[in-house]
Amino acid sequence: MNEERLLRRYQALMGAVPQSVWVMSPGGEVTLLAGGGIAEKLWHPDAGTSWMDAVHPKDRDWFQRAWRGARRQRSPLDTIVRVRLDGVLDRFRHIKIVAAPVEGDGEVEWVGTATDAEEHWRSRMREKLLARMAAVPAAHDLSEAFLTTAAAVVPELADAVAVFRVRDGVQAVGGPSGASAGALPERVGLAPGLPALPPLDTDFLLGPVARRAIESQEARLLVFPPGGPTGEGLSDVSVRWLREAGATGVALLPVVVDGRTVALATIATCRGNPPPDEADLSLLRDVFQQMSGPLRRTMELQSIRGTALALQQSFLAPPPPVEGLAIAALYHPADSAAEVGGDWYDAVRLSADSLALSIGDIAGHDLDAATAMGRVNSILRGLAYDSGPAASPARTLSRLDRIVQALDSPSMVTVVHAILHRGEHGGWRMALSNAGHPPPLLIPADAPSRFLHGPTAPDPPLCVADRLSRTTLHATLRKGDILVCYTDGLVETPDTDITDNLRRLRERSDTLVRRGLALPSLIRGLLPSPHHRRDDIAVIALQAEPDG
Repeated sequence: MNEERLLRRYQALMGAVPQSVWVMSPGGEVTLLAGGGIAEKLWHPDAGTSWMDAVHPKDRDWFQRAWRGARRQRSPLDTIVRVRLDGVLDRFRHIKIVAAPVEGDGEVEWVGTATDAEEHWRSRMREKLLARMAAVPAAHDLSEAFLTTAAAVVPELADAVAVFRVRDGVQAVGGPSGASAGALPERVGLAPGLPALPPLDTDFLLGPVARRAIESQEARLLVFPPGGPTGEGLSDVSVRWLREAGATGVALLPVVVDGRTVALATIATCRGNPPPDEADLSLLRDVFQQMSGPLRRTMELQSIRGTALALQQSFLAPPPPVEGLAIAALYHPADSAAEVGGDWYDAVRLSADSLALSIGDIAGHDLDAATAMGRVNSILRGLAYDSGPAASPARTLSRLDRIVQALDSPSMVTVVHAILHRGEHGGWRMALSNAGHPPPLLIPADAPSRFLHGPTAPDPPLCVADRLSRTTLHATLRKGDILVCYTDGLVETPDTDITDNLRRLRERSDTLVRRGLALPSLIRGLLPSPHHRRDDIAVIALQAEPDG
């Protein structure tokens, strides 16, 4: 009687707590001993199917490994796993399962509990993802910001993410189904095993559902029937890929910054994984809206960079045509930085038979550096033209140094300034002064290349001291010879030796000259690979044209 009363008390207690208590026999048969509300949704032992079949497809592999390990080692198991609700094909709950082995008579059975952990899991997942997003700084470009966010949700919350950057004013764009929604493709994240996305190198054609999400700034949830989407409201390109990927659903999330839709995130579940539900959509919305801070900072940086680049390039006028000289120049901004440098080059005709050439770099990577670059370049051009062909480059740089230091003294400036005169029997005579800049490279037509520098180090940069004594070097550019002037981005990279980089530049130039490349192709060939570019690069080159 006492045992029956204790059993009734135990059953009453178990029925009052929000968990199920179960036992598994040595043969694998599961019996429910007592349960709360979650038990009625999860457990139907007489269904004739394995309880492992109810585990979420994404969790099944790792959970089976964890379960086998616990059985093999006869050690307790404590984990959270998604389990299908009974009678609902695509509805899962996160369940905390605690199991312990019970040994007796040479056999092992398992007793355990199952507790609804959905809210706990979502709370922890939200904290983890939002913390991950909060740590994201302003990215160098929008693509990098989108890629970071896509990586945060694949594969934990989704199987595929594509983010489309929305053009200004698209909220007011209408048009028939299939018309361009003004969205440009950005980075994507794909879970392993999914087909590659179609080429997205042009405007992606978004259907009316996506356009409505962009214009309304409201998230949309699409759940597909077996076999994939039917095509209503989606573009043909999207439908083909979603069917091939076995998509079960798509969430469309507009990303809003300061009241304007700047991106549309499309998040898909594929390959039999259940589609997102309203709780998933809420979590995804929180994660992607967390992008607004980093995106705002990124867009501000891009605006500043665009202004600085426009200002910088406005000073990089094409070199003038000079009879007997081929002239080529290029400017290449840094590929992987939301910054702009103070690099410049310039060439100005002083007379029919003389030319002033300069190249320089202002320390700094911001709008101030670009503004200072324009000022210094303009002053040097004016000094060169006013001083005329007979001026000493060293004296011109000394005058420039005094003027620049008197005008709000910018950061340190390095510069090479040269005057070239046509020779009586062809070729060009050259005088140059180097204020702390990488040495120009002379590539003779019939000899290995060499750097032009004096017996000692280059003169100091501008703006480091008052009234420095500067020197002028002299050289000859014979017919067919090439002179290459460049900024430090061409030869300075992190964790490398500048001496080795200069040697490689010289060897590379000799190789390209032997190929007989035209001057524009030759200087493009000197650029380092995009992987190694860390700074802006400016290059200007001259070739004394050979006879015939």
